[in-house]
Amino acid sequence: MSSFQFVLGWLVIFVSLSTLFSFYSVGFFMHDEDICRHFYGAYDGFDIKSLTARVDEVLNKMEALQNKLELTVKQMDKNKLRSNIPRLEYKRLLEEEVIRPLSSAQIALRQIRLPRVEGTTTVTTIKEDPLINAFVIEEIRKYITPKVNRNGNVNVYGAPMIYNTIGHSCVLMKKELEEYMDYDIGSYCKDDWNLAQKLMIYGCDPLPRRRCLTRASKLYRKPYPIDKSLWEIPDGRNVRWSNYKCRNFECLSSKNPKRGYTKCTGCFEMDKEKVKWVTNSSVSVDFVIKDVLAIKPGEIRIGLDYGVGTGTFAARMREQNVTIISTALNLGAPFSETIALRGLIPLYVTLNQ
Repeated sequence: MSSFQFVLGWLVIFVSLSTLFSFYSVGFFMHDEDICRHFYGAYDGFDIKSLTARVDEVLNKMEALQNKLELTVKQMDKNKLRSNIPRLEYKRLLEEEVIRPLSSAQIALRQIRLPRVEGTTTVTTIKEDPLINAFVIEEIRKYITPKVNRNGNVNVYGAPMIYNTIGHSCVLMKKELEEYMDYDIGSYCKDDWNLAQKLMIYGCDPLPRRRCLTRASKLYRKPYPIDKSLWEIPDGRNVRWSNYKCRNFECLSSKNPKRGYTKCTGCFEMDKEKVKWVTNSSVSVDFVIKDVLAIKPGEIRIGLDYGVGTGTFAARMREQNVTIISTALNLGAPFSETIALRGLIPLYVTLNQ
């Protein structure tokens, strides 16, 4: 009997030591940093601060949502006592102020990623996709995440994945970029042309592609025939005017000092545009059309015109069977839309791009 108790005692001690060793092997007795080193081998090069900032940002978002929910409920109860607010209004408030932000915060928590570890127990390297943990909005995170090739092999460019590019300044404009990429997939994009241009002008260029539908004018009309559209101001109903001081082309006259922009005086007045690049007498230009065509007589086929304008140089060159792509941002006026409605080709990029 004593021998049995002796063997049983040693067995208990052996099991206890084995259990303690197992706990130690999985990092149970380690500090937080030691646990990270144990599971990930090392975390040199991994932006712990960025990940912590993302978690804090989501928690702050959840706290703000809770406060907003409490305030909304109180307001709704107060309004209910004062008036008979329709049920649809409550539903709209619930969807926009509660459900959608809560879903966004939940997705943001799910999308938090830890660094991937590659290698053996002796040689461990951390592979971290850059910038992933710097953003909360799911769409921008999906955009900058490398996409593995379909067959898993190296592609014709010699890369195992496709990397979508964004400008370095996008990181400095994190709030604005997340606002730009916060939308309903498959729905209409927000009317945020000014936000997009601000991002581009300050170096967040090229912008990430969005999976939403670009808005058009609600009053859209069939554009003028091509023989008329080149030298006719477009129908103002074909332009969205919500982001401009002016609400029609008449307001953009050079005679109006409050038109909302200062460059390209007379760009929206065809009587002044018609004489540009044709003669040096009335409008000061560096060259005229005939000078350009004389560089390579009969050989010029395509060109690029960059800067603020409404496409008049491209219109003149089109009459000479030369295709010109015009670049213009909508800085205070619908330059890009005007170029397109004249039957020309607008390219919406910044000068640095």
